[in-house]
Amino acid sequence: MPVTVIIRDETAGGKILTEIPITLNSELTTVKEIILARLQVEVEAYNEKLPEYFMGLVQPSDAEQTLNGYRLKERRKVDLEKQCFIALDAFKKNGYFVLIDDIQAESLEQMISINNNTNISFVKLTPLVGG
Repeated sequence: MPVTVIIRDETAGGKILTEIPITLNSELTTVKEIILARLQVEVEAYNEKLPEYFMGLVQPSDAEQTLNGYRLKERRKVDLEKQCFIALDAFKKNGYFVLIDDIQAESLEQMISINNNTNISFVKLTPLVGG
């Protein structure tokens, strides 16, 4: 049964920066599936409108980080596959943490039971470069 949850980007101090609703196919999922669902939502939203700034988990290649997000040198569609590769690699290298109900996820294959009230937060630790 599909479950919709709100993904939050937070600072290390707990300040909420953004909130993104995502829908997952099942109440039992993995950390990897959560990350991929998040990336799909943010890349599709950007590619649909091509705004000036990309507000996402990882920095697209040929983009600079600004206070308002990542600014691509020329407006173009962001490659979802590249974003996924870089984001999963960054998770493995502790580039960011995923907190599920305030408990840090330990691996991409970790099974998580979620519901509409599950709190999922991403805490970025280093600038990330992607596709």
